[in-house]
Amino acid sequence: MSSFSIPLSGLDASSNALNIISNDLANLNTVGFKNQDANFQDLFYQNLGSDGAGDLIQVGAGAQVGSTTTNFSNGSLENTGVNTDVAITGSGFFVVQPADGGVQYTRAGDFTLNSAGQLVTSSGQLVLGYPAVNGVVTPGATLSPLQMGQGEVSPPSATTTMQQQTNLNASAAPGTTYSTTLEVYDSLGTPHVLTFNYTMTSPDNWSYQITLPAADTGGTGAPTVVASGNLVFNSNGNLTSPAGSIAGINITGLADGAANMSITWNLTDANGNSLLTQDSGASSTSSTDQNGFASGTLQTFNIDSNGTIEGEFSNGQTQALGQLALANFSNNQGLQLVGQNSYEATLASGAAVVGAPNSGGRGSLTGGALELSNVDISTEFTDMIVVERAFEANARVITTLDSVGSQTINLQASPGN
Repeated sequence: MSSFSIPLSGLDASSNALNIISNDLANLNTVGFKNQDANFQDLFYQNLGSDGAGDLIQVGAGAQVGSTTTNFSNGSLENTGVNTDVAITGSGFFVVQPADGGVQYTRAGDFTLNSAGQLVTSSGQLVLGYPAVNGVVTPGATLSPLQMGQGEVSPPSATTTMQQQTNLNASAAPGTTYSTTLEVYDSLGTPHVLTFNYTMTSPDNWSYQITLPAADTGGTGAPTVVASGNLVFNSNGNLTSPAGSIAGINITGLADGAANMSITWNLTDANGNSLLTQDSGASSTSSTDQNGFASGTLQTFNIDSNGTIEGEFSNGQTQALGQLALANFSNNQGLQLVGQNSYEATLASGAAVVGAPNSGGRGSLTGGALELSNVDISTEFTDMIVVERAFEANARVITTLDSVGSQTINLQASPGN
């Protein structure tokens, strides 16, 4: 009987809906997974004529799954403390590159580092973003794999400014000398120890001499004098001369071949307060500071809400290593699932609009966290019960039709017919 095709289509549609529910439940713990819903639609209709009013008499031919809708709402966040993990809050997809060199998109941020120090997905796809050059990221540049392995190096930087918080004893006898040291770095990152010798010449007056070990400039014997002069304090113990800073402290002919150095000695802080003071307390240096540093190797990194990957180096410096990119689409429902938590763009989805997080409607990122699956187990079980009942009802119709058919055959086979 042709009527069997109608409940059979219902069984097939219900079976497909159960498969979708089953897939959702199977991915309950899949990072970044988005659940789907089956949307049913009726099949074409047969026109059997018209009634007395001229209205068409139509009989349906069954049902089918007409479409599936993906729920792209955010899943909850779980803090992991793993610096390669990152979660999206809001819209957007990470841009990844599979082995074939194409481009795919994912919400799963359970990344790791491969043997080359590149950020990759759990299935080995390269994570794409904007690389940094000398710590500077250029958003909108060509996307490329993000490199953050332990081989990353922060280059050295020569000292150009220095300062020290020092008090000189106002009660010292003329001729008394106080010495303190400060370490600076040359252009190759080699440290050099400067010695500051302060000598009381008369009340409120001191001379200073800054020296460098002779060996640092390839010599022997007495230290090399790189700067000298006089300091004048007022009755309140504040430095009055020189004022502000002493520029042009030059160090030349360094033995390691580094470039000549020119250092400015700041005598006041950012608020104009004197860093060199003179009171009756013992001569002492409470702190020193300078802006140079040696080269350093990458120790760790973290990812901020804008996707910037900040590397922390052994020399105490922090430097951008790159920035994660996010992609938006005009129609997320048009994306094609390709497995491994990934999607591909289609004509229906429109082309990807790629940019930095927190811009152009793209979401923000949370480093050290993962976006969990948005599957709601109670909703899925409720849907399962509804679909199961639909399946049972269609199966009962087939049983009924079979019974009717059998009775019809029996009537025809009965004696006297």
